[in-house]
Amino acid sequence: MIPYRILLLAAAASSLASCGTVGRLKAVGKTPALSAADATDAPAIEESLGSAGPTQRRQARTADAAQPPSASLFRAGAGAFLGDQRAARTGDILTVKINVADKADLGNSSARTRGGSESAGISSLLGLETKLPGSDPSKLVAGNSNSDYTGTGSISRSETINMTMSAIVTDVLPNGNLLIRGRQEIRVNYELRELIVSGIVRPQDIARDNSVRHTQIAEARISYGGRGQLTQAQQARWGQQIYDALFPF
Repeated sequence: MIPYRILLLAAAASSLASCGTVGRLKAVGKTPALSAADATDAPAIEESLGSAGPTQRRQARTADAAQPPSASLFRAGAGAFLGDQRAARTGDILTVKINVADKADLGNSSARTRGGSESAGISSLLGLETKLPGSDPSKLVAGNSNSDYTGTGSISRSETINMTMSAIVTDVLPNGNLLIRGRQEIRVNYELRELIVSGIVRPQDIARDNSVRHTQIAEARISYGGRGQLTQAQQARWGQQIYDALFPF
């Protein structure tokens, strides 16, 4: 038989591990770790003759581009000389302007009242009414009902995010739209702030300064949060969270 104390210690250890306490203990006195940069595809291009410095040509990685370099200023696949500098290919970088100033106020109120009254009687019933002393045959059955309901609800929320970040074109869809993803992390002392944005952008919506507004990103996913000692201090302890989830009242 396994001693009772060993079972208690094993249960306590498993509960601590499942609630992330061990990870928190390991992070005592340490700053939050920055995430590693994601690998991004960036096709090789040839530098334009108009670029500064000595002209150095890169060989394309694909077999289709394995052609001898030409001296044209406008050859396909070269860095632009006077062309469009906006993001258009996998690996290009564009600026995302995030200006979220949403506010919603919702309120509703409902009231319901219902009442009913029923009364039935009979003047005579084969003389049986005389067998019921003290009763009124005209009021043999009578009933009343009343129901009242009142409900009120309101929702008020406001979000404000105003910042600018860069994103990378991760893929080009068959119709020309661009899949973008950007991630920015800022660590101040023991708190890490993280901003992630992803979605689909039309090339026509990219401005001349190679920027796009967050309202022009389809399937936009914008996440702004953080992790660190301040974030942990603002959260209820795991025991309180379990109690709130299980307590029915």
